[in-house]
Amino acid sequence: MKKIALSLGILATFWLNAQSIKTTIDLVNVKNDKVAVTMEFPKMKSGDVKFHFPKTVPGTYSVDDYGRFVEGIKFFDNKGKEIAFTKVNDNTYALKNAQNLSKVTYLVNDSFDDEMDTSKHKAVFSPSGTDIEAGKIYLINTHGFIGYIDNMQDVPYQLIIQKPTDFYGTTALVDQDKSESTDTFTLANYAKVTDSPLMYTKPDYITFNAGGMDLVLGVYSPTGKYKAADFKDNLEKMVIAQKKFLGDMNTNKKYAIMLYLSGGDGPQIKGFGALEHHESTSVVLPEMMPKEAIDKTITDVVSHEFFHTVNPLKTHSEEIHYFDYADPKMSQHLWMYEGGTEYFANLFQIQEGLITRDEFLHRISEKIANSKNYNDTMPFTVMSKNVLKDEYKDQYRNVYEKGALLAMCLDIELRKLSNGEMGYRDMIRKLSQRFGENKPFKDDQLIDELVTVTGYPQVKDFYNKYIAGSEPTPYEQYLKMAGVEIRKQETPPIFWFIKDPNQTGYNDKNNTFVFDESAALSPFAKSIGFKATDEIVALDGKTINIQNVQAFIDYSKTIKEGQNVTVTILRNNNKMELKGKAILDKMTMESLQFKSNPTAEEQKLQNQWLTGKK
Repeated sequence: MKKIALSLGILATFWLNAQSIKTTIDLVNVKNDKVAVTMEFPKMKSGDVKFHFPKTVPGTYSVDDYGRFVEGIKFFDNKGKEIAFTKVNDNTYALKNAQNLSKVTYLVNDSFDDEMDTSKHKAVFSPSGTDIEAGKIYLINTHGFIGYIDNMQDVPYQLIIQKPTDFYGTTALVDQDKSESTDTFTLANYAKVTDSPLMYTKPDYITFNAGGMDLVLGVYSPTGKYKAADFKDNLEKMVIAQKKFLGDMNTNKKYAIMLYLSGGDGPQIKGFGALEHHESTSVVLPEMMPKEAIDKTITDVVSHEFFHTVNPLKTHSEEIHYFDYADPKMSQHLWMYEGGTEYFANLFQIQEGLITRDEFLHRISEKIANSKNYNDTMPFTVMSKNVLKDEYKDQYRNVYEKGALLAMCLDIELRKLSNGEMGYRDMIRKLSQRFGENKPFKDDQLIDELVTVTGYPQVKDFYNKYIAGSEPTPYEQYLKMAGVEIRKQETPPIFWFIKDPNQTGYNDKNNTFVFDESAALSPFAKSIGFKATDEIVALDGKTINIQNVQAFIDYSKTIKEGQNVTVTILRNNNKMELKGKAILDKMTMESLQFKSNPTAEEQKLQNQWLTGKK
């Protein structure tokens, strides 16, 4: 019997390899920051073939056109002869009478080197991008390296990484060979390919178990400032709290975190954050951050990505389940996928004792303030469905502000209706039990499903008013139910380039101030034609560096209304001056505080909300 079983195993392996798409990524023979990729195909079922790279991928909500980073593409038949093709667009190649198509080869450029030049195309968000630095680091978000053929997305892939023998690959995938020079992985389909990032660099990783889940954390720190072990204690504490918060909603037995710290003489990038996957997340942060700030960001950002293992990675609509990489159809429900996930990333910290009650309220207060930089009457479902279109894409970042606040208000509403027996987390748990990774719901039927799992038709009223409708969400009303009040205070007029000065960052390579692309511009910035993607070099000739940042800010505070001002900026790496008269902006600051004398009903609801206990 053992002999027969072994023979069958060999036949099964041979059959799988014969029917899979063998994809080789060569990280050894890298020239001019370009990586060679070879894809070998099983026998074609159709003579007319379309070969694609993704236009966008799940978890990102922008048109990135990964095919634009590919060059020198060639298609071959089973005799090694080149096959003619037509390039349809950046991402798609069409071949006629290609029954004998056997192989495609091409070179991949990385997206990091292109990130600061947005003159031709909006930059790829760094955690979903790619980096190729020979001898140092290869960040392989697989959707940036590997394409697919129409109607063959469900064919298995055999992925072979040829690597330097002294490099280690951080990934959730299991290496199936023992060679020091190659890693081999088997992936069920193209969706699994794009769900499986890898980061290759000189070994700096730790593995440990937390909350019953095996973790690997790989770190790339270009100057050697940090090691993976530096972040273990905080990460372990966070994961244990998350697993406890989610309970049976999360069944992950393993998880990989690829932490890329930018700095040194590496590429200039600005899209800091993370991108979620079923069993891993890729994280990009600046190396100049203090360790305490990185720990906090890991708790806030990586926890957000891990909560995506529940929603939408395992509970989602048909648009996500049957994702069209070439012509994506977006879901209406970013309020839940991103907003609800962001709410979880903050709620678990208060419920599991990682932050104080006042810290939690401060975070909610910031989200309310930030949400006012966006269109508060635009229906979230409309924005979400059309997020790839120009007229809606600038509203996307509101999913992390208003989206989280919508989930909070719905949490309070459910707890009020159920006398504390049910909250937002319970609703999502019931939804995940009704559906799951292989059973999507219909996008336009979600609200009816939520009514079904909660038993409360009032959920539909909330949805129609504040999520699908144009009525601004009455945060004050909902927070009052939980014994929280809003305190309003007008600030003195200030001079700055964006409405919220707290959204200002620092580029240590250029010694410039930089801003989030979605930051709301101040009246002065608008008046001089300033763009959120511009970098501030100097103000009235006063330059910036890390040692005199405060002096620069202090000077800005001396500027008077109507004063002539000259701002030196970098725009697409070109230095230029913008001039105009100063406009000082007055804002009404709102802060949240717990009522000193809440009613018994308010206190009860507050306790249930902040502890998660019934």
